[in-house]
Amino acid sequence: MKLSNETIALLEDIEKRIDPETEEDFIRQWRDFLWNRFDGEIFNPERKKLSAPSVSEPPMHINDAISSYDLMLRSEMQKISDALNHKRHNLAIRANYGTGILSSVFGAEILVMDRKYNTHPTTRTIGDSDLMRELLDAGIPDLNTGFGKDVFAFAELCRETFRSYPKIEKYVKIYHPDIQGPLDISELLWGGEMFYEMYDDPDFVHEILSLITETYGAFLDKWYEIIPKNTEMNPHWTNWAYLWHRGTILLRNDSAMNLSPEFYREFSVPYDSRLLDRFGGGCIHFCGRGDHYIDAVSEMKGVYAINMSQPHLNDMEKIFRNTVDKGIKVLAFNKGWAEKLKSREGGYHHHLSI
Repeated sequence: MKLSNETIALLEDIEKRIDPETEEDFIRQWRDFLWNRFDGEIFNPERKKLSAPSVSEPPMHINDAISSYDLMLRSEMQKISDALNHKRHNLAIRANYGTGILSSVFGAEILVMDRKYNTHPTTRTIGDSDLMRELLDAGIPDLNTGFGKDVFAFAELCRETFRSYPKIEKYVKIYHPDIQGPLDISELLWGGEMFYEMYDDPDFVHEILSLITETYGAFLDKWYEIIPKNTEMNPHWTNWAYLWHRGTILLRNDSAMNLSPEFYREFSVPYDSRLLDRFGGGCIHFCGRGDHYIDAVSEMKGVYAINMSQPHLNDMEKIFRNTVDKGIKVLAFNKGWAEKLKSREGGYHHHLSI
């Protein structure tokens, strides 16, 4: 597709400003940390050379970005422009269509928020077990429905565009879109009714989670056909931090805070494990409380790291016993809490980043 003059100007400015030596060093710092060659207590990487932009763009409103592939690319590349002038930010972008990407593929109604909120779209829950049975009977949906078509079209645009910019193509990473995790997708589709069905008809819940997991895998397979995966390490972005992780997948597990440890093992572990195994391991993210099931997280094959928020809601000693003490990284952790707790017995074993 033909890009706007504004987007082309931004791309050209970024291409000129990328310094290969600086970016190689920054990536090396992360590689050393992730592959256990970091000997400090708290990992805090820094880009050694900053580059101020010569092209200035106002922040893009998310509602505008999701309306146009050109504007989505410009919005994401604005983050790259900012990152080049920031000590810690990664040169990484995504197809930024919110948390409802996979639920929209299943047919959930897309909800675009009012402009005054400037926040990502999501989807409305189906909220009806009979309708969920219809989804189950239909099997894996057409991956190009809902936001699926936008995600793949944006990936194609990035791949095509970056070929004209060698340094962007090499150093700007396109990480997989936010398609949450199987449990989160199930709640996004089903709503609170899912939790009742865990008691009333657990086999039905397992069938739904299995379908979602297979669809999730098929979606990422299609994504990686366009954007080849790096099996060594990959960047990712959260609302408050930028990180790299070993493996190719980052699973978001926010809905798990609502489950007992027993239900987490029954309704989350099998499906997360299938995806971790299929895609060569990765990182688990959760918001809120996770100390009640962190031991189960630590036992899953292929969990190389966790990314969490709200340490004040967690028994952090239990979190650390099941992560850094076992060689599992804690990524993009709260700096104040990291400093506060670093005197714990054994410290962080060189496995915590801020």
